[in-house]
Amino acid sequence: MGVDTPGPAPAADPVEDFAADVFSRRCTSREALEHVTGKWALLAVTALLESPHRFGELRRRVDGVSEKMLSQSLQTLERDGWVHREVRSTIPPHVEYRLTDAGRELAPRLLDLVRFVEGAMPAVHAARAARS
Repeated sequence: MGVDTPGPAPAADPVEDFAADVFSRRCTSREALEHVTGKWALLAVTALLESPHRFGELRRRVDGVSEKMLSQSLQTLERDGWVHREVRSTIPPHVEYRLTDAGRELAPRLLDLVRFVEGAMPAVHAARAARS
C-alpha cells in the first residue's frame, strides 16, 4: 500500500474567498463605497446617467466642482470600473465620459438617494432651526 503525500495546496482565489462586509474594517468595499458616495463622484455618476459628457460639459453640469476635484473623482471612478473614459481623435481631440454597465446599475441607486435627500430638505431645515 502506497502512502499519499500531500502536494502543494492549491492557490486560494482571492475573489472566491472575499465576502463583502462593509462593517468590517478589512472590507475593501468600504473604499469603493467612499469613492461613489463622495459629493463630486456621486454628482458626476448621476449626471452621466443622463448621457455621456465631455469633461467641460460635465463640469458645467456639476455646478461648483473645481477642475481638479472633478478630474480626481473621474479618475477614481474609472479605476473602480464605474466610468469609461474615451479619447476621441477628432479635431480638436476631446475626451468623453460614460457609465460602464456597472455604473449604469449604480447610478439609479445614487439618484434615488439624491432625490430622497432633496425631498427631505424641509425636515432638515426644520431640524437645523430647532437646534439654533
